[in-house]
Amino acid sequence: MNTSTALLTDHYELTMVDAALHAGTAHRQSVFELFARRLSGARRYGVVAGTGRLLEAIERFRFEDAELEFLRANRVVTDTTLDWLANYRFAGNIWGYPEGEVFFPGSPLITVEATFAEGVLLETLALSILNADSAVATAASRMTHAANGKPLAEMGSRRTGEYSAVAAARAAYIAGFSATSNLEAGRSHGIPTMGTAAHSFTLLHDSEREAFEAQVAALGADTTLLVDTFDIEQGVRTAVEVAGTELGAVRIDSGDLPVVVARVRELLDELGATRTRITVTNDLDEYTVAALASSPVDSFGVGTSVVVGSGTPTMGMVYKLVAHEDDAGNWVAVAKKSADKASVGGRKSVRRRHNARGIANAELIFLGDGPGGTTEGEEALGREVLVPLILDGSVQPGHTGTAGIAAARERHQLRVRELPPVAMSLTRGDPAIPTEYRSAE
Repeated sequence: MNTSTALLTDHYELTMVDAALHAGTAHRQSVFELFARRLSGARRYGVVAGTGRLLEAIERFRFEDAELEFLRANRVVTDTTLDWLANYRFAGNIWGYPEGEVFFPGSPLITVEATFAEGVLLETLALSILNADSAVATAASRMTHAANGKPLAEMGSRRTGEYSAVAAARAAYIAGFSATSNLEAGRSHGIPTMGTAAHSFTLLHDSEREAFEAQVAALGADTTLLVDTFDIEQGVRTAVEVAGTELGAVRIDSGDLPVVVARVRELLDELGATRTRITVTNDLDEYTVAALASSPVDSFGVGTSVVVGSGTPTMGMVYKLVAHEDDAGNWVAVAKKSADKASVGGRKSVRRRHNARGIANAELIFLGDGPGGTTEGEEALGREVLVPLILDGSVQPGHTGTAGIAAARERHQLRVRELPPVAMSLTRGDPAIPTEYRSAE
């Protein structure tokens, strides 16, 4: 299997490199930033996800013989550029918001310091990963808060692409989900997996009772029985008769859930199954989860809504050149001035300011220095947000693999607790904290 990520990009990334090499500008030191101009869907905050996947993809961004032959056969670039691509290894620096961090409009989520040719090639790769993963994580974070401490499982594999499903499970887990139904996500990312039976299993058997008996025989009384294939109340009674009062859980996938859940809890208690849990599925989103959070539901299974970002499948992130060195070695800030698409030029650093109670109240972006730079008195302005992800071409430890996912999950829990209460509102509105630009001088 070809593991190169070099062609997970757009045609024009390579033609820009081709033209810049011939113009003599390809090797100018440059700074690119990945950011969102606004929070899609009028969300109150965004969640960074996909960073670890991006770093792993950059390590595999190599133009091997197969990639070079494709480019040659299709005359995408000249032979001179093919020779340059054959030796491509990203050797620059990448700073960014660590995975699991929250972000706001203008936040420089990724800052790439490299030559123009090295940096521009990463545009599509970075955007395709972070736009999708962050949209899922942002939706999952809202759902996690709406659940008020009750566990959620991601069950949306069949509602997205086969590889997107694995990435979505990873992003949802970082943002607070406790498990996934996707086995590849379990194998690749160490995420706990779960699942028992669908309606087809019940319909396979001559009766609901026989289906329950078969499942309990195979999985034990602590399994979860799906009770809504025919009649929910009768399904609950049959489930308890078959598994006994030690039945692990019942799952409900249809009906007027607030009403149904209340009746199922009452019935389970009447039958002596007081410790049997109730899990609900059925096209849930953050709004239905919030509506059910105070009901006797014990856990939620969310499918379509989480993997499509709950109606916001992309975060609208962009990747722009914000500075480059001129022929004399001086830094020149550059920015787009297009209507509704303006960017802020210049190298930047970021601090998040908090009040005396530790609640975030502003995202401070300093213009003029770069990531890791120092600004007089900035320590008093809050926590530095940007961290090194790649230095001199080497991925820094702690951001990839299962260890990176665990760190991102923990980080997200901490950062959400720092947000003001308005951040948890499910209504459309302004960002939870403002973004302020300041001079670093």
